[in-house]
Amino acid sequence: MRLSEFLAAVGAKTPAPGGGAVASAVGALAAALAQMVVNYSIGKKNLLEQQGELQAAIETLEKARAHLLDLAQQDASAYAVLNELQKLPPEDARRVREMAPAVERAVEVPWTVLLQAIELLKDFERLAPITNKFLRSDLGIAAVLADATARSAAWNVRINAMDLSPAKKAEVLAACQRLIDEAKERCRRVELATAV
Repeated sequence: MRLSEFLAAVGAKTPAPGGGAVASAVGALAAALAQMVVNYSIGKKNLLEQQGELQAAIETLEKARAHLLDLAQQDASAYAVLNELQKLPPEDARRVREMAPAVERAVEVPWTVLLQAIELLKDFERLAPITNKFLRSDLGIAAVLADATARSAAWNVRINAMDLSPAKKAEVLAACQRLIDEAKERCRRVELATAV
């Protein structure tokens, strides 16, 4: 889907794509922006010792970008199924049979986005001291976007976790908060390392 089509679909009066797909798309933008920083760092004379690590980073970021775009589609699909089931009467046989797996899937996808955002931030921390200093602001922006991805995905984890069992919900919410805190701290480190 072209960006303009995606934005139109997000803005339409339909339940999906929504916040989950947007969170994933923002994460993909963070990965792409970091790729640009790395591409401008490869071949720099003052970074010759880091070329192997930079080449590896290109592959890692490319995979992350593709994964996040795929997760955007998965999120839209998972929420569409959940939304459809929620419209059925509580006693409907299909709803009874499919609701628990649909809720788990609606939690699993944004959870995976949250984890991927953390991985991006770890990558950005490693890249901050070994990339082109003239693109520090771009890496800083990538970190802010990855942090926003984590925080945004957490919203969907929390809202969808409300339909889990009480014990599972408590476990998911506590773990979610720890990851949000980690993302915030990692973003802060990247911002400090890229400050001009």
